[in-house]
Amino acid sequence: MPESHEWTHSPSGFHRSEVSASLGSGEALWRRAVSDVLRWKVKTRSGFRVDSNNPVRQGQSVIVTVSALGFTVVEPVEVVSVVSLPDRVGFAYRTLPGHPVNGEEAFIVHRRGGEVFLTIRALTRSAPEQPWRLLFPALSLMQRVVRQRYLRSLS
Repeated sequence: MPESHEWTHSPSGFHRSEVSASLGSGEALWRRAVSDVLRWKVKTRSGFRVDSNNPVRQGQSVIVTVSALGFTVVEPVEVVSVVSLPDRVGFAYRTLPGHPVNGEEAFIVHRRGGEVFLTIRALTRSAPEQPWRLLFPALSLMQRVVRQRYLRSLS
């Protein structure tokens, strides 16, 4: 999913989201954004904790956590794809059992000319476990808020 410029395929039964924002322009911004996206900064600068300080790598499993309103939510994920091209760098992970939703999410830094962009792609549906299945409508709303945080995380 992160290697494609166009996102053409979506499995049925998943909610699809793709949002992008310009981060600015220039080679220095590009280098910083590339480094940051591959070190989980999109997540950590958006209020999440990641149990790894290592760069993202395919096959890596990590635990992402977020605390809100006195609760801590645990989000186990596995990196399924990493892309590192001259004008496109990023990764995708899939959720593992115990995650509040079922699906995949991708974080992609790319550039056109000198302008640098961050794109977030997500495929989600309710997790099979309770209470997450029951809470999915509220989680969908929270995902929209979090995606806006993601878009500001590398600016």
